Amino acid sequence: MSQTIYTAAIDTPLGAMRAFVADNTLVGLWFTDRCLFPTEYGASVPVHPLFSSVQEWLDVYFAGQEPSISISLKTNGTPFQETVWALLKKIPYGKTVSYGGLAGEAAASMGVSRMSAQAVGGAVGRNPLSLIIPCHRVVGKNGELTGYGGGLERKSFLLQLERREDISLTPSSTAVDYRAGKAVS
Repeated sequence: MSQTIYTAAIDTPLGAMRAFVADNTLVGLWFTDRCLFPTEYGASVPVHPLFSSVQEWLDVYFAGQEPSISISLKTNGTPFQETVWALLKKIPYGKTVSYGGLAGEAAASMGVSRMSAQAVGGAVGRNPLSLIIPCHRVVGKNGELTGYGGGLERKSFLLQLERREDISLTPSSTAVDYRAGKAVS
C-alpha cells in the first residue's frame, strides 16, 4: 500500500514554500525557487489540516517571534544526518553556531574525537524542513554567512529577523554579515 503525500504551497514574506505531509507529520518544507523536491514525494493531494498549523507557525515566525506551535515532524536521513538535524533543533532562536562548532558537537554526540565541518555542512544542506529545523543558524568561521539552500539573502534576513534588527520584509539583493554589518561576496 502506497503512502499518500499531501502538499501545499505556502506564501511567506520571503517567497513561496512547499510543504509535504505524510502520516499526519510534516516531512518537507522548502522555498520553491531554490530547492529541488525529492522524487520520492511523487503525486500528491493538496488538502490536509496540518497545513494550517504550518502556516500559523510561519506567520508567528515572520512576525519576529519564536513559534511555540508544536508540529509533528519526521525526517528520513542517514544516522549521521539525523544526528546533525537533531543538533540543529537545539540551536536557540536568535543564536548561531559555526559549522566547526556543530562538527564538534556532532563528534561528541557520536562518541568520536573529531568530525569534518564539511561533512556536517553536507548534512545541514540536506535538511528537509527549512526554517523549522533552523539550518540558517549555522554560520562560517568568524560568523560569516556561508551556504543556505534558500539563498544567502534569505539567510541574512532570517538571522536579522531573529535578532529583531530593523529590516524590511524584502530581503536585500546583497547578503549582509549581520555581525559586522557589511556586504558578503
